[in-house]
Amino acid sequence: MSQLLMGIDSGSQSTKVGIFDLQGNEICYGSAPLKSTETPEPGVVYHPDDDLWDSLVRAVDNCLENFTGNKEQIAGIGLCTIRCCRVLIDEAGQLAEPVISWMDMRMAQPYIHQNDNVKYVTTTSGYLALRLTGEYKDSCSNQEVHWPMNWQTLEWGTDEEIARQGLTRSQLFTLIKPGESYGVLLPFLAQRFGLNSDIQVFATGNDKAVEVLGAGIASAGDIMVSLGTFISAMLYRHDYYSDAESFFPTLACEPYKYVYESTGIRRGMWTVSWFKNLAGEDISKLAELENISEEDVLNRIAQSIKPGSDGLITVLDWLSPPSHQFRKGIMIGFDQRHTKYHIYRSILEAIAYTIKNNIDKMLTEIEASVDRICVIGGGAKSDILVQIICDLFGKKTVTLAASSSACLGSAICAAVGLGLVTDFAQAKTTMIHIDKEYNPDPQHHAYYNMINENVYKKVRGYTDPLLSEIYPFLNKSPK
Repeated sequence: MSQLLMGIDSGSQSTKVGIFDLQGNEICYGSAPLKSTETPEPGVVYHPDDDLWDSLVRAVDNCLENFTGNKEQIAGIGLCTIRCCRVLIDEAGQLAEPVISWMDMRMAQPYIHQNDNVKYVTTTSGYLALRLTGEYKDSCSNQEVHWPMNWQTLEWGTDEEIARQGLTRSQLFTLIKPGESYGVLLPFLAQRFGLNSDIQVFATGNDKAVEVLGAGIASAGDIMVSLGTFISAMLYRHDYYSDAESFFPTLACEPYKYVYESTGIRRGMWTVSWFKNLAGEDISKLAELENISEEDVLNRIAQSIKPGSDGLITVLDWLSPPSHQFRKGIMIGFDQRHTKYHIYRSILEAIAYTIKNNIDKMLTEIEASVDRICVIGGGAKSDILVQIICDLFGKKTVTLAASSSACLGSAICAAVGLGLVTDFAQAKTTMIHIDKEYNPDPQHHAYYNMINENVYKKVRGYTDPLLSEIYPFLNKSPK
């Protein structure tokens, strides 16, 4: 029998699961939404109940419901999860507290031990791998920011380094590398899903790095733009870049390789979902009448609006960064011409402007340029958004065939771990497929760059002083 691979992508808003053959063709796909994160007070954000695990199980069920082949062909599972979260585990291997989101301000500082029921402190990949296999292991490629790992050896640091992050060695899981096995899927789960009793679960990396792998980024001239809840752009490199000022060097989903990540947009595509829900029932009615999605309705009508949204400018600070907590989302330039579709297009243009400027800062610092843009994530389904990005950059832009690059990247890790491909390089060559190609409109490129240079880059220079003055009063309104 030909062998197949399952890739899991546990994200911020949903869990996606894909099954692929060894040529990277997507056999089937499934997903399950997560509940909204809870914010009981400013700065605190967590996933309610055991939502990450529950969503993963439902997504695997959904994918297998769509699978018409022989489950015995599924040879391995790759697991990718959201990064920069913190999971507190009790002695029984269960959650001691709800999973702390990457959006939580506590993630900007080392761990503080306040709950004596906490025996282990891990990432989402460590936790979900534990639930899948019963093994206390985690991927070295998901240890970002306040995790005491030596990036040269890919092992935990010294006891002193561990203590500086508020941790003890006994609280940490054993580290393994992308493509290595967490262990065999627990028997009751193999039985539930109808999978082989000896099927193994394989480590990947942090979610953005897995997307880079699943997008096939290998050339120095390629850059990947990930349009998800957190929007950022990534370059693939062989050397670590120390003391970066305008970007974030992180570990690739390949041992001893690196990804350079631009500054991102927090709650990026979430802002699109927020607006869709705000737009009103008429969007839902049009979608139902035309038998298309609400996003397709918005995209179709927004395409009829000229570039520049008739002067409407949006700044995407719906979730402010820890360094500039006073920032808030802004829309300026309204007049009688503007409709909800202008607002929608303006949000899409803001995504393009912001990520372009963030990328330019990174490229300037490392003295590099790019030739091709690869757009992935949920936002890649929007032709208008991808075309806006293509026009602004003035570069050929592509989207990929796989429903989720992270799912495909996870499947690649399983293929490497099982020895079904020679290495990651071969997998990139044989398992990645382009879906669509976009070419820039020269007039739109010139117009967008004029607006960006003369208007968009200057907006925060005016709004930051005002918002910083307003900020102390925002939570002091009378009851």
